[in-house]
Amino acid sequence: MHTEVFSELFPLMSTANPQTLEWLLSIAVEHEYPIGRAVLMEDAWGNALYFVVSGWVKVRRTVGEGSSVALAILGRGDFFGEMAILDESPRSTDVIALSPVKLLSIARERFIQILFKDPQLHHRMLQLMVRRLRHANVRLQMRSSPPAVKLAHTLVSLGENYGNQTAQGKEIFHIPFKDLADVTEIGVEETTKIMEKLHEKGWIKIDTVNQAIFLVNFRQLMNLAGKV
Repeated sequence: MHTEVFSELFPLMSTANPQTLEWLLSIAVEHEYPIGRAVLMEDAWGNALYFVVSGWVKVRRTVGEGSSVALAILGRGDFFGEMAILDESPRSTDVIALSPVKLLSIARERFIQILFKDPQLHHRMLQLMVRRLRHANVRLQMRSSPPAVKLAHTLVSLGENYGNQTAQGKEIFHIPFKDLADVTEIGVEETTKIMEKLHEKGWIKIDTVNQAIFLVNFRQLMNLAGKV
């Protein structure tokens, strides 16, 4: 991967200097995982920072024997593992591939080393971490909102962050309804009914063959989510 592609693909790297980009790419390790594979186990948090080159993953927490809850859905251009790198505290979460996924990893010691050398990268990382905190605050504020509003907000966020613009609208991965329900903090039955209703209204198109969801009427979804 060229440094220009690396910088454009990952917002975290958009302000890093060329020397930083070249060095990070030279030490990055490539990984590929199939659907359903754990790409990061809970005992591995803190060892490296991971970048999603392609595909979709979910961060989940184990809540009981054979049971788990999805905490976040991440797609192309995002990263994970930064909190564990910085605070070194143990985690009770892991990361699972929702689709075939390609990752780049950079060892903890190497990444911390470059943070001290490149203040622009350091500042950019702080900006993105603050953005995640704000997103978490918005989710807390929306807990009392109607389920349809909350689900629309989740779909819009996924479309804005990871959607691929097509003739049919923004395309996102056909995320399992259980995971959509978890991250939206509503029931699976509610999620299924709302998604079917949105599909019937023509606001979204669910393509099970190609494992895609097209956000056809993005403006209406934004209105429903209260983002307009």
